[in-house]
This record gives sequence, C-alpha cells and structure tokens, in this order.
Amino acid sequence: MTKIKDSVVWLTGASSGIGEQLAYQLAEKGAKLILSARRMEELERVKENCKSNTVATLSLDLSDGFALVQRVKEACTFFGDIDILINNGGISQRDTILNTSLEVDRKLMEVNYFGSITLSKALLPAMVKRKKGHHVIVTSTVGIINTPYRSGYGASKHALHGFYDVLRAEHYDDNIKVSIVLPGYIKTNISYNALIGDGSPQNRMDPEQEKGMSPDKCARLIIKAIEENKQEAYIGGLKEKAGIYLKRFWPTAAATAIRKLRVT
Repeated sequence: MTKIKDSVVWLTGASSGIGEQLAYQLAEKGAKLILSARRMEELERVKENCKSNTVATLSLDLSDGFALVQRVKEACTFFGDIDILINNGGISQRDTILNTSLEVDRKLMEVNYFGSITLSKALLPAMVKRKKGHHVIVTSTVGIINTPYRSGYGASKHALHGFYDVLRAEHYDDNIKVSIVLPGYIKTNISYNALIGDGSPQNRMDPEQEKGMSPDKCARLIIKAIEENKQEAYIGGLKEKAGIYLKRFWPTAAATAIRKLRVT
C-alpha cells in the first residue's frame, strides 16, 4: 500500500480537469502537495480551494526541457524529497495524419512524453538512494488502443508505457513503484484544447467526452489505484475497457472495429 497522508506529492496538470480534482482529494487525504501547471493564476485558485495548509504552487511548462530540471530542484525546497510524482499534464490532438504537421507531432511528444520522463529521471536518483518513490503516469486508453485523429497523441502515450514499464522493472529492487493510469472518456476540456493539424486548438467538446465520467470520480479511482500500488488502472466506461481487452486478445477484430469507429 502507498500512503498518501504526509507524503510529498508533486502533481502536474493541476490547474483544471482531472488534475484539479486530484489536488482537492489529495489535500483532503493529508498529502504535502505541490501543484504545477503553466497558468499560475489557476494554480493559485486551486490552492485556495484545497482544504489544507500544506499546498505549494510551482509554474511548469512541460515543453521546456531545460527549465524542468531547475523546477525539480525548486520542488524539493517546499517539503523535502518528493515521495510521489503524478505526471498528469499533457495535451491531446484531433486531426488526420495527412493534415498534421511534424511540428505538432513533436510538440505532443515534447509535452506528453519528454516532459514526463524528464521529471522522473531527475527525481529518480534521490528516490533510489532513499529506496522510496512512486511514479504515477496518467496516460490514456489510446496508449493501448488508438483511434483515428489521435496519431501523435496516441504515439506519445504508447511511448510512456514503454518507458515506465522499463523503469518499473529496472528499479523494482530499489522499491520504486510505477502506476500507469489509463482514463477513457472523462468530461474535461481536453478536447477543447486538443491540437488540430496546424497547431491551433480544436475549441469544441467531443460528443463522447461530453458523456464521459466526471473528473471527480476519475480522481477518486486514480487515488485508489495509487494507494493499492496498481501497475495499470483502466478508468472509464465499458466501451473503453472492452476496447483494451479486444486489442490485447483479438487484435484483428480490434483493427476492424477501429476502422469503423465514428470519432471526432
């Protein structure tokens, strides 16, 4: 079991959606919490709404690899060494491969993949020395079964699975834990902010996203997965979970189903 109370938890993507709800629930459980995102004013709003006196904010741009290493040093000045890193920050995509520029593909990888692993790699030596640490990565069901219009997004999530599966294996004897969380459709603004082919935001809600699970419920299930040290946690509706198992056991059937999907 992973203990939340009194643990130093660093949460990225904390200014809205799943991250905002995680912040509130982690604060209620007694975590010493560091909240990060790009928008400092939104982080301060979330901090004010947390029912805790042990919450700090730290602005963070996951696309700025050089600055991230400095941010790790700053994060450790608030409450000491980081016990749990929750890599929740990221951006999505909604466009075809033909319409999507390489610059957008690179940005998706820089933010979703390199941003996350930069933080993990910077924190890892201290965790290994202490024989204590938990990396939590919020990926997506598209990290296993991807759909049209999400090529770069899905690729970045697949890459996270590859990296963190190895981190878990290499540092098992160092008591380093890794939990990969795969949300399905969650009712957040991720589809509003998703990038289209030229790099601009989509600015509309996907129909399936609109009908998705609440961020509050998703956050509760993520925290439960952390506490139980789940290696993988599938969070969402029956459709998303069924898709994962279809891909795993009947890949040809999954490929056929994906071709016929009506997605936006």
